Amino acid sequence: MDYTIIDAHSHLWLRQETTWNGMPIRTLENGRSFFLTEEVQMIPPFMIDGKNSAEVFLSNMNYAQVGAAVVVQEYIDGLQNDYLEVVKSKYPDRFFVFGMCDYFNPGIVEQARQLINRGFKGIAIPGHRLFLNDRRVMLNTPEMMEMFHLMENNNMILSICLAENNLQLGEIKEVIEECPDLKIAIGHFGMVTAPGWEYQIKLALNPNVMIESGGITWLFNSEFYPFNGAVKAIREAIDMVGAEKLMWGSDYPRTITAITYKMSYDFVCKTTELTDNEKRLFLGDNAKSFYGFGNLPHLPYIKNMSE
Repeated sequence: MDYTIIDAHSHLWLRQETTWNGMPIRTLENGRSFFLTEEVQMIPPFMIDGKNSAEVFLSNMNYAQVGAAVVVQEYIDGLQNDYLEVVKSKYPDRFFVFGMCDYFNPGIVEQARQLINRGFKGIAIPGHRLFLNDRRVMLNTPEMMEMFHLMENNNMILSICLAENNLQLGEIKEVIEECPDLKIAIGHFGMVTAPGWEYQIKLALNPNVMIESGGITWLFNSEFYPFNGAVKAIREAIDMVGAEKLMWGSDYPRTITAITYKMSYDFVCKTTELTDNEKRLFLGDNAKSFYGFGNLPHLPYIKNMSE
């Protein structure tokens, strides 16, 4: 394997201690968390202290020969700006990290300015979490649009995951039209297992929009490895918008409770449904260009003891 591998969708935190929609998320022991209403295996059980740290991720990346990773943010993990600021300072060549604002309260433009001043080059919006029992945050409010223009003027990147069933399609189209120079990465492969997913994919027909596949193995978890449905979806997306518009993402670490980190991309390497060039673009070359990664480390294959 001689592909450049870059993970375009991952998460880091030292501890989960937050709420969403009035329900708690908190770190327990042995990789488990209390999530909303139940105890779940949030991360692999060997992460006994619950810390999903950059150092553990780098060990997984080095083993799987992943040169760099993009770290996005999610409401269910709590705001991780402070920790990610440390990560980007400590490992600038291996991680591109996104800041995040508190979109449920006023003042997001000022928060975005502060993130810019702190050196963040992108802002993440978990759009599928902007729906509460008693409230919905629209992407095209005046304050949100002001933030997007601020990001555009400062050459920042927007990472956004959209709700399924195209509930936010009209809103994001307005953002794309208003901010044609704002670089946008749409996650979760358009919620590929939901009806109408192709409409999210086709947003990448706009020159400033990319699609990343973070969570695709979660979405196709019921069929499991080698994720033939996911491969078929990648093939369909390439036919819709072109291989140069798509990026691989793992959604680490939650997805590796079911599979190993390397399994989250090597099903792409092994398929015969994609050409070598399509694999090369999808697995790393597109992300390297889009996020501006420089020289990546040489990560030789290390033989497993079990081989």
